[in-house]
Amino acid sequence: MKPRQGTFLMLDLYLLRLLAKPMAVSLAVVMAALLLERVVRLFELLAERGGGTGMVFAMAANLVPHYLGLALPAAFCFSMLSVILRMCSENEMDAYEGSGLSIQRIAVPFIGIGVVFALISVALFGYIQPYSRYAFSAIKHALINSPWDAQVIPGTFIDTGNGLRLSALDVGPEGRVLSSVFVFQVTDDDSANGKVETAITAKTGELSAFEDAGKLVLTMQDGITMPTGEDGGTTALGFGSLDISRDYSANAPLFRPRGLSEREMTLDELWREAGVAGTPPDRRARLKSEFHARLVRGLSLIFLPMLAIPMGLSAKRSPRWESIALTGIIIIAYHQSIQLLEGFGDLQLINPGPALWSLGVGFGLFCAWLLLFTKGQGHGMPLRHVFKFIEFLAAAIGRLIPARFRGAKKAQPR
Repeated sequence: MKPRQGTFLMLDLYLLRLLAKPMAVSLAVVMAALLLERVVRLFELLAERGGGTGMVFAMAANLVPHYLGLALPAAFCFSMLSVILRMCSENEMDAYEGSGLSIQRIAVPFIGIGVVFALISVALFGYIQPYSRYAFSAIKHALINSPWDAQVIPGTFIDTGNGLRLSALDVGPEGRVLSSVFVFQVTDDDSANGKVETAITAKTGELSAFEDAGKLVLTMQDGITMPTGEDGGTTALGFGSLDISRDYSANAPLFRPRGLSEREMTLDELWREAGVAGTPPDRRARLKSEFHARLVRGLSLIFLPMLAIPMGLSAKRSPRWESIALTGIIIIAYHQSIQLLEGFGDLQLINPGPALWSLGVGFGLFCAWLLLFTKGQGHGMPLRHVFKFIEFLAAAIGRLIPARFRGAKKAQPR
C-alpha cells in the first residue's frame, strides 16, 4: 500500500534531518583540520615578521570560502552515503520499498538539496572566492611587508630586511635596549664572488631608527664577530663596539590590484575579459579554462545524490567499505579529470569549454544511469559486477595473507 500524498513531505523532511547531522559534522571536522593546519603556519609567519594576531585571524577567515568549496562536495556525498547505509542496516529502506516507494522517489529530497548546494558552490567559486583570495593575499602582503617598528621581542628572531636577522634574550621595556644579542647577516662580497655570512654575538646592544635618513643602526658592545671565509672557515674577532647600519623605511609597498591572477576574478570578469579582442591568446585560454572549470565543478553537486544513493544501496549485499572506496575513487577521478582538462586548456592544447562540459555531462549521465537502473537493495545494481570483482579481489588477497602467516609460524623453532 502506497503512502498518501501528504506523507511525502514528512518523508522528505525526515530524510533531510537524517542528512543534516553527518553533513554538519563532516564539514566541521574537515574545515577545522584544514584551517588549523594553515593557522599554525600563519602564526609562524607572524612570529617571524611581527604584527598583530588579528591579521592571522583575518587571513584565516578569508580562507573559509576556499576550504568550504573543497569540503562541500565530499562532505555532501559521503554524508548521503552514510545516511543510506544506516537506513539499510536498520531496515528502514526495506520498509520504504515495501510501502511502494521507489529508489528514485526517495532520492528526490537529496537531489533538491543538491541543487541548493550547487548554487551555493557556484556562488563560492564564482564570486566569493575571488574576493577572499585577493583579501588573503593583501593581508599576507601587509604582514610580510609591514613597516617594522624597530622593536625586538625577547627570544624571537626578527628579519629586519636586507639580509639581517637579530635576536636578544632580554629586551628593555621600549624594545630597543638589548642584552645577550645574536645577529646573523648576509652581505654581498665581490672579492669572494658571492655572499658572506657573519654571525655576531654581543653582551648588549641598542637599536636606533632614523626615519628621516632612512637608516636603522644597531650599536653593540663587548662582542664577537665570526665571518665565514672563502674556504668555509670561520674566524672569531672580538670588538668593543660595533655599528651595523641598514636601510629602513616606515612605509610598506603598495599591493597589486585585483584581477592580475585569473583565480581572483569573478565569473563575469572572466567572461568579459576573455571576449576582449586585445587579450593575448595564452591569457584568453587561461580565462576560458578558469570560467568553465568553476561552473562545471560547482554544478556537479546536483549529480552527487544520484551517485551516493545507488552506492549506499549496494552495501546491502556487500561490505560497506567497497561502496565507500568505489565512491571515493569515482569522485577523486572526476575531480582530477577536471584539473587535467583545465591544465590542457591553459596550455592551449584543447578547447576548454567543450572538453570540460563534455566531462561534466558525461559524469551527470553516468550518475543518472546509476540511479535510474537501480531497482532496489542489492539487486538490479548497474555496478554489481564491479562489486563482485572487488569482493573477489579482496578475498584473494585475504587468502594470501593468512598463508604467509602460517608459513612464518612453521619456520619458527619450537
